[in-house]
Amino acid sequence: MVEPSNDGSGSDGLRPPPPLPRSLLDMWPVVVVGTAVWFAAFVVLLLVGVDGVWRWTALAGGALGVIGMGVLAWQGAAARRGSRGAQDGL
Repeated sequence: MVEPSNDGSGSDGLRPPPPLPRSLLDMWPVVVVGTAVWFAAFVVLLLVGVDGVWRWTALAGGALGVIGMGVLAWQGAAARRGSRGAQDGL
């Protein structure tokens, strides 16, 4: 039995899959929602009065999310101006 391949060169009619839509590849909503969740957790922990590592972990998660937004903006600007080292598709 011959296994079908998806290289597009055979006569079996298989084609490469279509590219994913831009809405599924966009990183901004994931980073913004994740950052907001970390900051919301920090506020809840402040209001409840939890002291210790949980509160600072939530604050650190929000801060890292803000840093991640900066990295996404930086990479997007580099890709728009055509920088050789820029990652495409962010």
